[in-house]
Amino acid sequence: MIRFGISRLPEGEDDAAFLDDLVAQGHQALELPFVKAFPWKEDRCESFGELAAERDIAVSVHAPYFAILTVEEEDRAKQCLAALEHTMKLGRALGARIICAHLGNKHGRSGRELLDLVRARLDYLAPKVHHLGVALGLETAGKESAFGTLGDIALLASEFPFVRPLVDWAHLHAISGGALTSKDAFASVLAFLRGNFPGWMIDPLQAQFTDNLFGEKGEIKHIPYGTGTIRIGPLVEAAREAGMRMVIISEAREQESHNAMLAEIREALTNGSGERPEGRLLASGAIDFPEPLRVVPDGSHFRPIGLPRPLRLSNIDKPFFPDGYTKGDLIQYYASIAPVLVPHLRDRAIVMARFPEGAEGDFFYEKQAPGHQPDWMPLAPIHSGHRGGAIDFVTAGNAESLMWLANMGCIEIHPWLSRVGSVERPDFAIFDLDPAEGASWEQVVEVAKLIKVALDQMGLRGFPKTSGATGVHICVPLDPIYQYGRVRKFVESLGRLLVAANPDEITMEWDIPKRAGKVFIDHNQNVGGKTIASVYSVRPRPGAPVSAPILWNEIETVHPDHFTVATIWDRLQRSGDLFAPVLQGGQELETAEAAMGLAGTGENWV
Repeated sequence: MIRFGISRLPEGEDDAAFLDDLVAQGHQALELPFVKAFPWKEDRCESFGELAAERDIAVSVHAPYFAILTVEEEDRAKQCLAALEHTMKLGRALGARIICAHLGNKHGRSGRELLDLVRARLDYLAPKVHHLGVALGLETAGKESAFGTLGDIALLASEFPFVRPLVDWAHLHAISGGALTSKDAFASVLAFLRGNFPGWMIDPLQAQFTDNLFGEKGEIKHIPYGTGTIRIGPLVEAAREAGMRMVIISEAREQESHNAMLAEIREALTNGSGERPEGRLLASGAIDFPEPLRVVPDGSHFRPIGLPRPLRLSNIDKPFFPDGYTKGDLIQYYASIAPVLVPHLRDRAIVMARFPEGAEGDFFYEKQAPGHQPDWMPLAPIHSGHRGGAIDFVTAGNAESLMWLANMGCIEIHPWLSRVGSVERPDFAIFDLDPAEGASWEQVVEVAKLIKVALDQMGLRGFPKTSGATGVHICVPLDPIYQYGRVRKFVESLGRLLVAANPDEITMEWDIPKRAGKVFIDHNQNVGGKTIASVYSVRPRPGAPVSAPILWNEIETVHPDHFTVATIWDRLQRSGDLFAPVLQGGQELETAEAAMGLAGTGENWV
């Protein structure tokens, strides 16, 4: 639960010997303090990172002190941002999950002014670093003159997927006038973190710790551990009771301080309060989920503890995947993934794909809400010409809705392409690339790359994700202003151009035997009422794979089974929601239609 380490560079030591010495001392983490310069190049970082990974040491990097985000002068600001970018690139070479950076000083500016300035700097930095798979940890301020409360960082993290909080506990102690002296005080900060950051973003929480001297205006200096008023034991007890994992870096300068903190951590983990949390874990324990839920018996069912909406769960220990993952694991997955998944599902009708006996059992689709759904779950009535009336679809606007669906055996989440308020107008087009029998993943990748080239030439952005099975889905975000028929025609026309250019590899043939050895582009997924597995949806296959966003520059190196209910969390920790841009829409089809020679208006296309 707690990884403890130090901030230090090897000095005249062999890297392997240096790391072996850390392990011998009981350390499991290391921060490389590149605070004044960049003493290492990428090749040294790569070799060091490999050695650290072999020893299970989590490596992070502290960016140069001058590389702050509140500089107003543009040329100097670009130097700061270049230093942050370079630090993150070195972090990638090291295999680091996060780097540490200071926000900077206030210099008499208001909070709003500073937030706007930092937003502008992060906007500039984002396209240069979002693909690196390294998070930018913004360190909490420790002086009245410095910018960066946890609230400030929460706002920035909600807007920039690569930003994370980095908690300097000594700074919080100083800025609060020495308030962190008890388990309860630390627990209140952990509760604030849980309430303002999604679980995957703070699991594990990157933190720093040391003893310090402080005054009315905040921290004055670090002092040897034990000579001040902050102790690490109560933090560890609070984290254990909260079920929060943490990487703690000692910023003390003395070996004795490191040793004392580590001894206190071990004592707190061994002894502690001995209090047993209520209930039992919802999941099986086979996966380290962010924010694991606990449940208590409720008759023959179970009731989750601490949810704002009432929910009853059944058969949570039932095996649901051939690997041994349970129904409880599935429900916990959807509870933990909710902060990134719900925005993609909000206000969309959902078709339930139900697997009552798990991934290897029979399944069926259900459109009409069953009638025993919770009272708090909004329904989406949509007229059905086939039925001659409305179908009341379920929706998933919160974590409890996703948990209810999983409890109903819905391994997959199948939303409409349009939202309820514009039900006839999808807000993205979908290219569904499905390899037919005899076709390879490499062929799927090549077809996806061709679509990327075509979209680029037409001025459109597409975002790929693994299907979670054998194919790729490419989503093209749109303003919801076009009828389904027009969107379908766009996808069909581009698909047929690609078939004409490469008939040996690509097909749109409806006769399944004629697709053999080719990649099928299914344009008819772009139809009202049709659904496709959502981003972050689990798929009913061995290993419980997840439909995961991927970057164009990595499409040749990933495979659909790389991302599962167990492995998606590191991906999110490093990169955030790579599909967030799909939610922004902002694209129109006219230029693309003209390029393909399509005439008329979408109102005439059915």
